[in-house]
Amino acid sequence: MKAFVLAAGKGTRMRPLTVNTPKPLLPVAGKPILQHNIDNLKDIIDEVIILTGWNAKRIKETIKDDGIEVTYAKQEKLLGTADAVSIAEDFIDDDFICLNGDVIVFKHVLEEFVEYFKSVDCSVLGMVEVDDPQSYGVIKRDGEHIIDIIEKPERPLSPFINAGVYGFKPDIFEAIKNTKRSPRGEFEITDSLKILMEQNKLKGFELEKNSWNELSRPWELLSVNKNILENVNIEEKREGKIEDGVHLEGWVSMEEGAVIKRGSYIQGPVHIGKNSDIGPNCLIRPCTHIGNDCKVGSAVEIKNTIIMDESKIPHHNYVGDSVIGMNCNFGSGTKVANLRLDEKNIVVTHRGERIDTGRRKLGVVMGDNVKTGINSMINTGTMIGNNALIGPGALADGEIGEGSRIK
Repeated sequence: MKAFVLAAGKGTRMRPLTVNTPKPLLPVAGKPILQHNIDNLKDIIDEVIILTGWNAKRIKETIKDDGIEVTYAKQEKLLGTADAVSIAEDFIDDDFICLNGDVIVFKHVLEEFVEYFKSVDCSVLGMVEVDDPQSYGVIKRDGEHIIDIIEKPERPLSPFINAGVYGFKPDIFEAIKNTKRSPRGEFEITDSLKILMEQNKLKGFELEKNSWNELSRPWELLSVNKNILENVNIEEKREGKIEDGVHLEGWVSMEEGAVIKRGSYIQGPVHIGKNSDIGPNCLIRPCTHIGNDCKVGSAVEIKNTIIMDESKIPHHNYVGDSVIGMNCNFGSGTKVANLRLDEKNIVVTHRGERIDTGRRKLGVVMGDNVKTGINSMINTGTMIGNNALIGPGALADGEIGEGSRIK
């Protein structure tokens, strides 16, 4: 059996992190989102076809296909999810699994899903119970069969939603051919699924709640990173150099070329990428991912944070519950606030929209190539666009546009 993974979208809701980086390549728990899916499909299916779009070359250069055959397809025009799935017909003439590229499902649950799909005579939709179903396509069932999917209802009839995990029989292609454009001008896979529902040819399979990880907004990287690091048995590597006087507690994995210098105190789970320089005398707390070629220096504290490749946090800094883009540099004394004084949920301004993140702790989401001056401050829930400069002693707050200068 083959799998078809949808990874062609531009990921605009994940900006500023996706201005330069395709969404499937954003890192969680030590590797790109898409790589988790590829690795989880090993030994379950025979071949993965990855549907790419923007920046396809970078995806091909990044993804490792060790132990599984990987083929690439391309969606030239983004005409919707049904159009994307239709491209699979050029590669697949039998039953197949289809995954949204921004969803990570634990391996054992994918195995259960595939086994169930093999046992039935129609297509299968993965569904999962969530706390806020009104934000998704809500499932209505009659026994095993799905009879409706209601998009973002004000009053959901069920806590179960479309999980973006599908088992398709070849008749999905005929349903797509009969699918009309939606009001927003795209061919939606939900409309194709409704054609199958009318023929009583769509069943539901419930995924374990904790096993399903979706990434729609930048701060969701933190919860997914934490869930995987705490609940998935990932190989622990110690391929770099650890100096005398280092304290490692729990699961701490480091790639080749990394150095942890004396006086560093690291509480796992923590992942440290290739050639990164850690310490001396720093504190790294649980659920932190540090990318390749990074620097975390003296008197720095990092907690529950994702730091992408080539970023430097070298002197007297605190960064908590944050996502730091590529090639950023923190001036000495830069501090990131991650908790409101009234301890209420963090509300962010993202692409001009005020959004309750549902998180009590959230620091900064920082794009690529951002620099901060000495003793600068970043308030809770701040969104900073690429190439921004935060001057010495300045306070960054709210939504800061690409290339901005804060004095």
